Amino acid sequence: MKYEPTADFAASADDADPLRPLREKFHLPAGDDGAPLIYFCGNSLGLQPKHAARLVEEELEDWQRLAVQGHLQARRPWLPYHEQLAAHTAELAGAEPLEVVSMNTLTVNLHLMMVSFYRPVSERYRLLIEKPAFPSDRYAAESQVRFHGFDPAGALIEIGPREGEEAIREADLMACIEREGKSIALVLLPGVQYYSGQAFDMAAITRLARAQGCMVGFDLAHAIGNLPLELHGWGADFAVWCSYKYLNGGPGAVAGCFVHARHARQFELPRFAGWWGHDKATRFRMGPTFSPLPGAEGWQLSNPPILSLAPVIASLEIFHQAGMAALRRKALALTGYLEYLLRERCADRIRMLTPTAAEARGCQLSLKLAAGLERGPALFAELEASGIVADWREPDVIRVAPVPLYNSFDEVYRFVDSLQRLLNQYA
Repeated sequence: MKYEPTADFAASADDADPLRPLREKFHLPAGDDGAPLIYFCGNSLGLQPKHAARLVEEELEDWQRLAVQGHLQARRPWLPYHEQLAAHTAELAGAEPLEVVSMNTLTVNLHLMMVSFYRPVSERYRLLIEKPAFPSDRYAAESQVRFHGFDPAGALIEIGPREGEEAIREADLMACIEREGKSIALVLLPGVQYYSGQAFDMAAITRLARAQGCMVGFDLAHAIGNLPLELHGWGADFAVWCSYKYLNGGPGAVAGCFVHARHARQFELPRFAGWWGHDKATRFRMGPTFSPLPGAEGWQLSNPPILSLAPVIASLEIFHQAGMAALRRKALALTGYLEYLLRERCADRIRMLTPTAAEARGCQLSLKLAAGLERGPALFAELEASGIVADWREPDVIRVAPVPLYNSFDEVYRFVDSLQRLLNQYA
């Protein structure tokens, strides 16, 4: 697509967008005047699918009408409820249905996975993460290292950008894995880095790390529903994600987990067990001996929260209808247009932390305000007052995520127009 810096171009791009009707499937937050806000914060909390409320209401009606019988007689029976998400979740993860499960929250799932896949021994005990990692991931990683009796000062490897740079060089990451691989028990990296928006080459990372004998896990909080994934083909041992960002499952939505099929029947793997991971055929015999289900379901702890899963079903249906290939095409065009306009109109006032290569980013661009622009928080408040919802990260970064399910080229144009005006005002 050849971009132009005009409102007419943005309008024509929207007119030609085959995914434009999807916007009508979401509730758009509105300002005091009733006009929709420009919502570029789907990387933090996705918008509510309009069908979500009806699904939740149906579960409430079935609970009212059926009480305990709803486990088997509800419109979507509660006993196997999580199974209804498996097929569409597998599509987004590039996995087999056996390999995915909706359960818990992201950090809970991360701990459960590390119980099984971070098994440090004297010669292979280290854990590789990125720097700066999302705090919850780092807390989890460090606590697991300490739990096994190792000192994070030596056991936790943090690979970060070079001095003065914002993204991690792929060559540096690969060199670290090659150099330290024989001592690394687990490589744990994001699919998309939350702060910079950098997307990692998960296929290459997995290939190299597994060749070194390392286990490989990914935090896909900012990747699932954002990038096309092929977890099964890439061969990662596990992955975890939340469902409230690009997956639009609602605040605190039930998270998800992937465990590769090669581990599906490795029942000897250490794990923290709960009754919902027990063999379905004998679960209700309530016996004392745990018999895990094959696949990702075997890591479940408790029966799923029905009212929290219903909105995720509503969103996954939209993803299934749209298809990740089409969503990725639009995301590349939207984010590319945002980058183009920023360079055309604001290049002297901001710096992009996010890589410019399309394959190295998703929907998000992280914008660093120029040195000397000390009134960043006030500028951001003015953006909000003008009807724009983005994300401020201390000390001076604005994260902007035009999401292909519900954002438009016109919104990208109007955002940059507002940003340029405020940059001129606050310089």
